Amino acid sequence: MTPELSLMLRRLLKPLIATLIKRGVGYIAMRDLLKQVYIEEALRCHDEQTPATDSTLSVMTGINRREVKRLRADIKTSPGEEKSAMTGVNMAARVVATWSSAAQFRDETGAPRPLAVHGADGKDFDSLLRVAKVDVRARTIIGELERAGAVKMGDDDRLLLLRNSYTPSIPEEKMLFLSANVGDHLRAALSNLEGNTPPFTERALFQNRLSGEWLEGLRSHFARMAEQFLRDANEALLKESVAGTDSPPPALSAAPKRMRLGVYYYETDADDAP
Repeated sequence: MTPELSLMLRRLLKPLIATLIKRGVGYIAMRDLLKQVYIEEALRCHDEQTPATDSTLSVMTGINRREVKRLRADIKTSPGEEKSAMTGVNMAARVVATWSSAAQFRDETGAPRPLAVHGADGKDFDSLLRVAKVDVRARTIIGELERAGAVKMGDDDRLLLLRNSYTPSIPEEKMLFLSANVGDHLRAALSNLEGNTPPFTERALFQNRLSGEWLEGLRSHFARMAEQFLRDANEALLKESVAGTDSPPPALSAAPKRMRLGVYYYETDADDAP
């Protein structure tokens, strides 16, 4: 391992390890999980033209063959929990993003309009679900949004959006959001490190030795900038899908893709090195 790679890994692992220690997760548990992830990724990266034998995976990962065999059996019997666990969270987030971004669900001032649950004017919650491509009963999504404190029912029986972004209400769901966001951020950065073209957008602004009092006044300003940026981006993504809501989707010329666009802010003491 080169010194540069070692330094990169230390910086990436430090905040993760600190969190694991605080949560009582020791080295042995992390080691066992790392072994499983090594095998999963080795299988994913392996050349499909040749079979991935236990010996091949052992050479790729440095894990002995007996462990490789055991881990492969665990992977085969393990259900796809990650994708299913994110489904409800993703749907709720997509509904909120569409509500705050799509023109038909905003009033003259640009604010998300109150929505009746059902209606015929294309400006109700049922229509919102269709535009957001969420094929779940309205009451199910409303219940999740109410649980997260994102919506409430007004006195006129119309739903009010309380926040322009969806944040899960329970720690387990927050972990899912964190892993998806940080995971894709890391994939973008590592793809750029490999020199893939075109490069993904992966930039950050940083300043050292700033006044804490000065930053105090800027935090809310940065948050508003980030919210507006993501709203504009989502509106651009929605334009085509909203226009074609009532017609069948066009045939895809290539495999469908997914994307994630993020913004983050962090501050700490100037002497607290990354």
